[in-house]
Order: sequence, then C-alpha cells, then structure tokens
Amino acid sequence: MDIALDSIDRRILRELQRDATIPIAELAQVAGLSQTPCWKRVKRLTDAGVITARVALLDREKLDLGLAVFVSVRTSRHDQEWLDAFAGAASAMPEVVEFYRLSGDTDYLLKVLVKDIAAYDVFYRRLIAAVPLSDVSSAFAMEQIKCTTALPV
Repeated sequence: MDIALDSIDRRILRELQRDATIPIAELAQVAGLSQTPCWKRVKRLTDAGVITARVALLDREKLDLGLAVFVSVRTSRHDQEWLDAFAGAASAMPEVVEFYRLSGDTDYLLKVLVKDIAAYDVFYRRLIAAVPLSDVSSAFAMEQIKCTTALPV
C-alpha cells in the first residue's frame, strides 16, 4: 500500500525512531496534534507497513559481541535451489545480523557480530559447511564510526 507522508507523519516517525516507548501524549505534543489524531496517524502508519516493528536496541559491547565482521561471499552457483539453501542457512545463524545480495564482484555480504576471533572461526566453519561457496573473505571492523537504525525521513 502506497502512503503519502506529510510533515507531521515524518515528525512522528523521526520521534518514534528516537524512542519508540514515548507516551502518546508526548508524541502528540512533539507532532503538534492532540492525542487521538496522533494515535490514528501512528495506527495508519503501522497498518500501511511504514512502521514495521517496535524494538529495544541493545548495546552489543555489553552483550560481549564486540567484534563486527563483514563477510563477502562469492559463488559460482546462482540457481534458486542454491540461493534458498544459502539464505536459509545464513539467516538461521544468529550471529548474522544483516544479509545482502549484491551486484558487482561480491555476490553476498553478511554482517556478523561475535565475541572475538575464536568465535568468528566457529561461525566461519559452520558457514562454509552449510553450502558450497567459491570464495569467502572477511573484513574485521576496526572502529564503528556511525551506526544507526534511524532512516532519513
């Protein structure tokens, strides 16, 4: 469903991205609305699929997941059966927090969060055992400069 967003909708979305637990009374004040029209807008945005979930963002360092690894995967197989097997295996691994199919030299890119190099090695061995891969290359993040879940609305 296509939905036209006005400046009030965008204000609501920006605020909910900042803090999804904001009480409707405060959200309404930020949006310049009374509570009922604000709640109706949030419901409309949710029903239209613009708001897909409300989640808690966790500190990965405090959860001992300090190592971010970007895993580039190349394959010589591009059939649906292989893709289904690879996507199913990679998606089932909790360490994989993002998973993309790309154009260019790399076919797939995974963002993996683990405790350390040893934990990554365990993950890597599971990944390469899951399906045949032509090439797997890993890049370890040295520093996180920007990380946000907020979309530019």
